Amino acid sequence: MARNPERRTALLDAAIDVLASEGARGLTFRAVDARAGVPAGTASNYFANRDDLLTQAGSRITARMVPAPEKVDEAMRPEPSRQLVTELMKWLVRRMDDERTGYLAMLELRLEATRRPALQAELTRAVRVQFDENVRFHQDAGLPGDEDTVLMLYLAMTGVLLEHFTLPGVLSVEQLDQIVERVVNTVVPPR
Repeated sequence: MARNPERRTALLDAAIDVLASEGARGLTFRAVDARAGVPAGTASNYFANRDDLLTQAGSRITARMVPAPEKVDEAMRPEPSRQLVTELMKWLVRRMDDERTGYLAMLELRLEATRRPALQAELTRAVRVQFDENVRFHQDAGLPGDEDTVLMLYLAMTGVLLEHFTLPGVLSVEQLDQIVERVVNTVVPPR
């Protein structure tokens, strides 16, 4: 396997673009090479097979979606409150909107995981780890609510984002903010 980390990252980013635009069925080594603008056969030097490419693309999407620590520190300056949770959820929607390609690619991976047990196991593990980290973050930050609160926020926001990305004409941007506020006010206990 080739060991140029910058090229591997570029190939994974190209794979994410292909997943978002062509779906999992369109993800081939040839398509990744073309999207990355590299010679044919390059991707096959970096990934053992298509399953390896799918799994590593999932890891790369996750890395792209995690906010920089300094941005988190900045977002956490206000006192812990239901209002802060509202602002954090609105920030989440904006970040995912900025990472639209990655979010759509992750949806494609989730669908493909229903047919590929190894991919399903890896995505389940990664999402569970991220969820557990979110619970710890929520509790350590002193935000109102408990693990169930984080679970309900996760499920609600996943639904909002799915609707926003797959049927963008259903909810306006203004409605997104209102929905986030309603979700938080319904799910997060007042202090």
